[in-house]
Amino acid sequence: MRAGVVVSAQPGVEDLAARAEELGLHSFWVNDTPMVHGDPFVALGLCAKATSRIRLGIGVTSPALRSAPAAASGLASLNALAPGRIVCGVGTGNTARRTLGMRPTTTARLEHFVAALPDLCAGRPTEYREGDRVREIRFLHGGAHVNTADPIEFVVAALLGPKAAAVAGRRGTGLVSFGLLDPAAWHALHEARRRAARAAHLEPDAPKDSYAVTALHLLDEGEDPHGDAARDATGHLVLSLLAFAADTVAEKPALAEQLGPEANEAVRRLLVRRGTTATAPDRHTRLYPGYLGRIAPRDRDLVLPSLMRTLALVGTRDDLLDRIAALERAGVDELLIQPVVDPPAEMARLARLLA
Repeated sequence: MRAGVVVSAQPGVEDLAARAEELGLHSFWVNDTPMVHGDPFVALGLCAKATSRIRLGIGVTSPALRSAPAAASGLASLNALAPGRIVCGVGTGNTARRTLGMRPTTTARLEHFVAALPDLCAGRPTEYREGDRVREIRFLHGGAHVNTADPIEFVVAALLGPKAAAVAGRRGTGLVSFGLLDPAAWHALHEARRRAARAAHLEPDAPKDSYAVTALHLLDEGEDPHGDAARDATGHLVLSLLAFAADTVAEKPALAEQLGPEANEAVRRLLVRRGTTATAPDRHTRLYPGYLGRIAPRDRDLVLPSLMRTLALVGTRDDLLDRIAALERAGVDELLIQPVVDPPAEMARLARLLA
């Protein structure tokens, strides 16, 4: 299986990209979460100049964050700096919107976005709408400004539901998912994508890449799989789920039932610890600071072993290779890790593991 990395935009990110390329990793992605992280287009512009081979990804943008012409301009500009090396993940903006205290956009709006971006990035015209006003748009400049000749890869962010996977099928894109390590769930996503492709009269088995985003911790001999080191390496994913649950439990009561008593108690403790409630209108300002960054030692108790197992890869070399092989059999083409403790060292371990 191929391997890649996802990081947050910050000064020095280009050095990490260069190191990832030296290690032989396939791709290097930057989060698109305004008001929490830096700008991914700025970061990847630096990465493009510091690398020559590795693929560079936006993970992920949304029509709720950027208009299609603005996103296309950024992507085609990156494509001019790193021709044929750009990957763009697109989604409803679930996290990036909730960190603003807003709800994600609709699947219908996502699909329109996914339809427009490849056309614009390939230099083709597309329909652009604002209210009742509709116009055909395309790049009016080219040459040295943007690159519309080399292909850009697009993937749709999908979790357990089939709607986003169906968008990928109808629009001929791949898939990316976060913390989804259940092979059966991946089989279901791929089947939803294939059904939608057939309904749209597209080739259902045309090669499209799938990416699984997770965290990884390779245990030393005799190391506790639920010890501080393992919790620090995976806690950002666990706390991201708990923050999402704390933010949405009032509007999605079924989520509490899915999580179970232990996780619900962790959600309650997180709300108390952050000094907010599940219905406070400003709860996003308390729940998301430090989102997807290294957790504080005082929050290690919230990193439940059950959620570590669900969302992340922790184990011996043989354990990890077995789980990764199962994901590969389920159609996952690339494993992306989010390193937060010591990114260069974590990237090197990933490269050695999958060498």
